[in-house]
Amino acid sequence: MELGKSVIEGFNFMCNVQFWRMAVLWTFSIIFSYLKLFRESFFSQKSKCYPRFSPKDSIFTTKSVSRPVCIITGATSGLGAAAAYALSKEGFYIVLVGRSSELLSKAISDIKNRNGDACLKTFEVDLSSFKSIIEFKHSLEKWLWDSNMHPSIQLLVNNAGILATSARSTSEGFDQMMATNYIGAFCLTKALLPLLEHSPVPSRVVNVTSFTHWNVCCMQVNKETVSGKCFMKSKPYPYAHIYEYSKLCMLLFSYELHRQVALVDKSRHLSVLAVDPGAVKTNIMREIPWCFSWMAFNVLKLLGVLQSPENGVCSILDAALASPEVSGVYFFGGNGRSMNSSLLSYDTRLAKDLWAASCNFFEEMGNE
Repeated sequence: MELGKSVIEGFNFMCNVQFWRMAVLWTFSIIFSYLKLFRESFFSQKSKCYPRFSPKDSIFTTKSVSRPVCIITGATSGLGAAAAYALSKEGFYIVLVGRSSELLSKAISDIKNRNGDACLKTFEVDLSSFKSIIEFKHSLEKWLWDSNMHPSIQLLVNNAGILATSARSTSEGFDQMMATNYIGAFCLTKALLPLLEHSPVPSRVVNVTSFTHWNVCCMQVNKETVSGKCFMKSKPYPYAHIYEYSKLCMLLFSYELHRQVALVDKSRHLSVLAVDPGAVKTNIMREIPWCFSWMAFNVLKLLGVLQSPENGVCSILDAALASPEVSGVYFFGGNGRSMNSSLLSYDTRLAKDLWAASCNFFEEMGNE
């Protein structure tokens, strides 16, 4: 009985156009990304490689900040957990942010087993909830004060993301995938900007995006699209399209924040970088029927583009440890490599509209 039900569910899933969008377009876009990186690296001057610098360097530390603080969202598994471990080895005081206290405890234990010198702190936060984000900000400030640490942070890695195959609404009425993948990252960054700007040493925001953003060819910015409410009304639920849309939003947000910071901070004290880790074997596809996720990972493996979280995290580390003056760059491919993202992601008018709509959400939720 259960087997028959699984077969029917699998067949229905395969008949959904969103499945074929993922299977065909996402595979094409990851291959396209590597081909573009290769072309830019060898046949043009657009691609640049940036060396890593240790946060133990004098430029990153002062008497008041002997160990820079790094916040990583979605830190309980996959890329977030891998980044937490790797950056703890670099000397950061790692603040792990996740939705499950149990998984956070496990992540702490795993890191401690491999790096006994790691300085770690956890906070249980639901990034799809504005209330949870603001509570986290207050708790973080209190922890910094109680720990006699400088009231600032040096690195924020917005890594959290989900791929939801069914429509779900947050307490604020947003689509959960848009809220987690973009709105939550925007609100968290906006809330923590004073702590980043108050840092006595260079600080940085690293936004994790995806090669799937290449599949968005046009975009409208209004309250309905940014909140995801318009997508929730669609039948069937366009989960693949929403995921792509949310990742494009992360890029537009990254470049707009970079531009705004550059206008008021000529010394680039605060930098903003975008990161595409590529195709990484994580549990983000947990809502996809097992047979299809297994097939997808094996096809990507055969194509030579599937990475483990330990390898996929390289681009995040490249961005996190790049020189302080590097900003507004899209990292992809590891080894410090960067390239241009899609033309649409550089649309300044679109970015300004998205920024304005996102700020309105932030202010409206703050006044509730």
